[in-house]
Amino acid sequence: MERRGWVELNGTVLTDEEISHFLTGDQEKLSQFGGEFFLKWNTCSARDHFGIMPGDSPAGSVWCNGKKVSMIEPPFRSPDLNTAIVESIRMRSAEGVTALSGGVDSALVAAVAQRPCISVGVHDSHDLKRAALVARELDLPLEIRTVTPDEIEATLPVVLRLLPDPTPVDLAIATTLFFVAETARSAGYERILTGQGADEVFGGYSRYLGRTEEELASTFSTDFASLSRQGLRDQTIAGYHNTWLSMPYLDIRVVCAASAIPVTERVSEGIRKKPLREIAARYLSQETAYYEKKAMQYGTGIWKEIKRLARQNGYQNSVSDYMHHIRKA
Repeated sequence: MERRGWVELNGTVLTDEEISHFLTGDQEKLSQFGGEFFLKWNTCSARDHFGIMPGDSPAGSVWCNGKKVSMIEPPFRSPDLNTAIVESIRMRSAEGVTALSGGVDSALVAAVAQRPCISVGVHDSHDLKRAALVARELDLPLEIRTVTPDEIEATLPVVLRLLPDPTPVDLAIATTLFFVAETARSAGYERILTGQGADEVFGGYSRYLGRTEEELASTFSTDFASLSRQGLRDQTIAGYHNTWLSMPYLDIRVVCAASAIPVTERVSEGIRKKPLREIAARYLSQETAYYEKKAMQYGTGIWKEIKRLARQNGYQNSVSDYMHHIRKA
């Protein structure tokens, strides 16, 4: 058996021996597997429900001899949101490092996981300052990676080779994650706990504000559907450094508990991700739980540096043209 990631059954993380037992014996349990995994054995493969772990078979399915034989549909309880979030983080916390930006998503993961943290950004960037503040609040070790303009410039061609058809935003996010994964691997970690998915599950983007209930429901649906493409981008970059991203907010428990909350309560009174912030306030200071942070590409300063490099190379108004220039070089 080959395994990437981890497998759980009814809240218990399984050992390789236990996984092998189910693969060769009680295969009915296979469809109930939770976690973040890609498995291969004999002529078969299986991938987790949401496809968090990359693999050469579709998300949430079991294939044998080139044919789909069953679906991965773990049963879920409907715990309260706090229980769902805490369980999802704790099951991922036996190993790894937390990518801490200082926003509520990663700060809550860090608070519950109690793992060492890393943060990346250019000198004096917003995220490095916020991460240092939150790490002190939580009394957690933090490794800060200050990225130089030369490192960013040298990394852009690598990222563009790894991604098939990136947008400028993809490039900025992927470049940021490149340094996160590189730093984690250098520190000896393979698993990187992240806050990915919280914006799509709880409504973290500014476009959620001022929407009707119908508009909110449509936006949530569209954004959640986009996660598979984002996940492929992010795990491709992480995989380049032999690491992978673990995403507790995309645990089926959390997704189901959040989905039971009306969309008008997830974004309410001008507060984005309101239910998540209410939970976070139990583990973080009020200031951290309700802090409004910029997206990673902005908070790290990496998007600003990419735009500066584009201008420096003669592309005053188009990062897309600069990307094309890099590919041709």
